[in-house]
Parts: sequence; C-alpha cells; structure tokens
Amino acid sequence: MLVLKILESKADSSVLTVPGTTSVADVTALLSEKRVGTVVISEDGTTPSGILSERDIVRELGKRGHACLSDAAETMMTRDPVTCSPEDSADAVLEKMTSGRFRHLPVMRDGEMIGLISIGDVVKARLSELAMEKTALEDMIIGR
Repeated sequence: MLVLKILESKADSSVLTVPGTTSVADVTALLSEKRVGTVVISEDGTTPSGILSERDIVRELGKRGHACLSDAAETMMTRDPVTCSPEDSADAVLEKMTSGRFRHLPVMRDGEMIGLISIGDVVKARLSELAMEKTALEDMIIGR
C-alpha cells in the first residue's frame, strides 16, 4: 500500500502546524485539545522546519520541570524532520519510523507538505491489506 492511499483513508488529512515562536505550553494545550501526538513547526503551514511531539515535551519536562513550558516550540523541536512521499510504500515508511524511533512523518510532494501520517495510520493500513490478502487466499483454497 502506498502512503497516498493511507492519506486518502484518513478521516481528517489536515496537518496541525504552529509557528516556531509558539510557546510549548500552547503547543501542549493544542495537542490535548486536538487529541494528537505531534505538531509540525512551520511558518507557512506547508514547509516543515521541525516537529514537536508529546515525547519531546515529556523528556524536557523530566529534565527541567515546568519552566520549559514557557520556551518557544522551535527550541525543543526536532529540526529537519524525516519525511516521505505519497509514492512511498507502507513497508518503507514503517522501516523509516522503526529505525529512526519516531511515530510521525510529514508527507511531501514537490516541496510542499500535503499530509502527516502516524505509525498507527500505517499499521492500520497494513492490517487491512493483510486481512484482504488472507480472504483472497482462503477463497482461492476453497475455490470460491
């Protein structure tokens, strides 16, 4: 399955972006409100300069305590995030996520961000694909 198909299957394909100057406290409130695990840091909404996840925030809270919440998101973000293209396969994306130990990838086309996929999105798509393959094999064996 291709990343494009995964994006098309998502109920909401919008990407949550904030400028780098947004406070970590505001990012945390937004993550909670939207019930998502990451925001893309972007000044124009289409070019990712970084990514900030719940994990990033929790790590910094563990090191510095609540004082880090007043920092700008750009000070805590992962710069130059790994991305994928709509033509990448689910397997290739899972490999990137596993080897890089992250759970979200901006999807880029012609230098513009067109979506964001999570490891959950990819696993869901793969499970659906495997279920269809299983059914096809069972039907072939039974002779349907």
